[in-house]
Amino acid sequence: MVEELTNELFTFFNGFASWENSVIKSSDLTVAEAHAIEALGQYGSMNMKGLAEKLGVTTGTTTVTVDRLEKKEYALREPVKEDRRMFLINLTAKGEKAYREHHDYHHSLTEQILSVLSEEEGVTLLAMLKKINTGAF
Repeated sequence: MVEELTNELFTFFNGFASWENSVIKSSDLTVAEAHAIEALGQYGSMNMKGLAEKLGVTTGTTTVTVDRLEKKEYALREPVKEDRRMFLINLTAKGEKAYREHHDYHHSLTEQILSVLSEEEGVTLLAMLKKINTGAF
């Protein structure tokens, strides 16, 4: 069973990565930048450490990504009034638009996945993913 599940997970991951890369290619964003925009759009403004935690990467990696997003005018750093050493990263109007478009693509993919499952299987998949996401990562 482990071998078969490994193969199915590998196939799913490759399909998902291929799909996401094709979506990203139609923009001027990298996958890392799109993921940062997705996190900021979903959770709102946050500091570098918080964004790094959401993305599962180092703050150094996040700094490079945010630098690129600022250069492309998708995000900006704003100093916190109470502590000028701290910055919050926010999406610009361009970043908000990119978030909505990318998020819509994710909804479309989810609908495609659900279209091959019964309602009960969809509910089961959701429960299993929640369990995996809270226990495995």
